[in-house]
Amino acid sequence: MNDLVKFLTTGDHPVTVSLRPEKTLELFRDAVNRGYVHIKFTDTRGGTELGVQIDPSRSDLAAMKNGAASGSVVFVGDLSLDYTPVTCSATIDIDTLEGTGRLVARPN
Repeated sequence: MNDLVKFLTTGDHPVTVSLRPEKTLELFRDAVNRGYVHIKFTDTRGGTELGVQIDPSRSDLAAMKNGAASGSVVFVGDLSLDYTPVTCSATIDIDTLEGTGRLVARPN
């Protein structure tokens, strides 16, 4: 496990939703509806952006389904970071599109 993975698997970290061409609630809703979001861990050198396929069975997206413009969502998904399998979970405030996230290493 490299230093980046070790760092991101120790506790919660600030994250922001990465959306292009601009960070809007509408684009975030589209990403959630597609089941795939990009989040950026902002406390690493240059930031670390990860694409996360949302696992609906482990996520709480109720606030998005109700059309709310406030509240928070929790999404969880599995991915690999630098050849290390990890589970990413993030709690995102719908109003700011920022929140906290964490990685948990999974067995190979």
